[in-house]
Amino acid sequence: MQYYINLNGQSIGPMNEEQMMAYPVGPDTQVSRDGGAWQPLYTYPELMQRLQMRGANQPMNQSEVTSKKTLCGILAILVGTLGVQYFVINKVAAGFITILLSIVTCGLWGVVTLVQGILMLCMSDDEFKRKYLESTSTFPLF
Repeated sequence: MQYYINLNGQSIGPMNEEQMMAYPVGPDTQVSRDGGAWQPLYTYPELMQRLQMRGANQPMNQSEVTSKKTLCGILAILVGTLGVQYFVINKVAAGFITILLSIVTCGLWGVVTLVQGILMLCMSDDEFKRKYLESTSTFPLF
């Protein structure tokens, strides 16, 4: 199936579902299927499913990864025993595990988070993204 979209008064198409998701479309974007009548995107279930999947898996741009990497590295060095670096990257369980390990080891876990922070700052953005942001691991350490 071929779709056309209407963005800023301009008709764009024909394109398939995947190509359409490369544009800044939303539920109210006007869509025409195979040259038919214009309707809001939300009236097409297959397109809404793609739009929802895109929202859940929207990739971070390079500057976002760089800033998260820098922030997490500095936080791990300064207050790593509080697990703040994990809360920033939405690894809440890892944050609580870090706090628990800090309490159990009477703060010695801070040495591990210090090393982790240094490694975070030294690794490439792609490696940070793979190990910490895209990982399904509950407690990514090194």
